[in-house]
Amino acid sequence: MDAFLYGAMLQWKLDLRNKVILLTYYVVPLVFFGFMGAIFSSINPEAKNSLIQSMTIFGVTMGAFLGTPPPLIELYGSDIMKAYKVGGIPLWTAAVNNFISAFFHLFIMSFIIFLLAPLAFGAKVPENISVYFFALTVFIIVSLSVGTALGLLIKSISKLTIFSQIIFLPSLMLSGIMFPTSLLPSVLEKAGMIFPATWGLKTMLSSELRLNLFLPLLMIFLLSASINIYKISRAGIE
Repeated sequence: MDAFLYGAMLQWKLDLRNKVILLTYYVVPLVFFGFMGAIFSSINPEAKNSLIQSMTIFGVTMGAFLGTPPPLIELYGSDIMKAYKVGGIPLWTAAVNNFISAFFHLFIMSFIIFLLAPLAFGAKVPENISVYFFALTVFIIVSLSVGTALGLLIKSISKLTIFSQIIFLPSLMLSGIMFPTSLLPSVLEKAGMIFPATWGLKTMLSSELRLNLFLPLLMIFLLSASINIYKISRAGIE
């Protein structure tokens, strides 16, 4: 257990020194929050009712899909994995350490938005804070499970950039954080339901725990977790 905790802490410190990780986990999400928060709140005062949730969805989605996968490709696609095998270190520890480190980074970023949005833009604080943070935790976990799957399935950074954007951009446009999904054609509105961001927004806007909103997130997580377990097990014998 001590070795595992040390590995998670080491990954945390490595992420803090990685400029790309800092950009995707903190800099870009918070700059986007400051820029778009000012625009949304000035153009449409009603946007303040969901500003915290919308900006958090953007930041978590970006961090999970663009920031989480690269370290996994660098590890599982390089000779570092051989060192793990020689040292008798389970291969799953690298993915789990990356997951844990990313979770805390994204939670901190989300908490910063939660604190600053009401002060800077007069954003509405969620009615039920405990439900909000539970929904946020679930959303981060599900998003990171998808991001981990991307890092394990894709073998090169160039391909990762393409596939990550294929998921990231529709997540923003079809989830409802930029504009109401009711304005979309029915086909695109239904297509948006396959992305965690759509359900993350719904759960974080709700003032109570509604199982029907969390079930899609659970299904996405189970699918992603199955892929991750399979890929890590295969990495051990390839």
